[in-house]
Amino acid sequence: MKPKLIVIEGTNASGKSGLGVELAARYGGEIVSADSRQVFRGLDLGSGKITPEEMRGVPHHLIDVAEPNDFFSMHDFQRLAYEAIDDILVRGKLPFLVGGTGLYVASVTEGYVMSDTAPDLEYRAYLETLETPKLYEILLSVRPDADVDPKNRNRVMRMLEKIHDGDDHSAPNEPRYDCVKLGVTWDRPVLRARIDERLQRRLDQGMIEEVQRLLDGGASVEFMMKLGLEYRFITRHLTGDLPDRDEMVSLLGTAIKQFAKRQMIWFRRDREIQWLDMTADPVAQACGIIDSFLKS
Repeated sequence: MKPKLIVIEGTNASGKSGLGVELAARYGGEIVSADSRQVFRGLDLGSGKITPEEMRGVPHHLIDVAEPNDFFSMHDFQRLAYEAIDDILVRGKLPFLVGGTGLYVASVTEGYVMSDTAPDLEYRAYLETLETPKLYEILLSVRPDADVDPKNRNRVMRMLEKIHDGDDHSAPNEPRYDCVKLGVTWDRPVLRARIDERLQRRLDQGMIEEVQRLLDGGASVEFMMKLGLEYRFITRHLTGDLPDRDEMVSLLGTAIKQFAKRQMIWFRRDREIQWLDMTADPVAQACGIIDSFLKS
């Protein structure tokens, strides 16, 4: 039998982190964060990184494991996640994988088989100079049947790199764990309000100042622009591309809501996710599902 893993995934501003802490505390578990930005030190407010007080003594893994400007891939995440989960299991604890980066979660739950081939950094640097539509055009020229969102820059680039590196085979997945997947989100009007409230709270707490400190500390503009919406829009504001603060905040809020919608499209494809009713008692619902899963 495969060892058991509890997975909590969902959209931005849905309450994943808090629910994960509550459940891990009840089951004596530990949390492995599945967030592509929280792996970096110093990216706190913009990534929604959980604070030590919010952790409530529950151990968290894969937070602050890389420095700004470092290259950190899905392969890096999967390797470190496997190490953390296996260590938690060896110590007799229950692992919880919590996060909203869908590919990171899937790399562990589905057991993606990835090559150990070192990336061609010169080729990657060349791809970075191209606009996303051009990248997709190149991909279709070598792989007409490519099944990828043409607007998903990271996915398109990854496919091009795999083809370039000769790692273009489709190895079958090798899942290591028996997973139960709990989904966290809200109805669209409520989620939109939660996104607005969270964005304003982070701005009040100093999110713009955080980005300025990162830039002053040596984080490159190129690195910041790749990190995600909050860091991308604020960097554009601080470098003069979006000089009006109110306009930047308005555009950022709209972009986050659009991203949350795309997140839901991604998660809805997974029929194994059991969605919790966040307006009722999600903790009780989750405990019922987890108890049945652990007994099976």
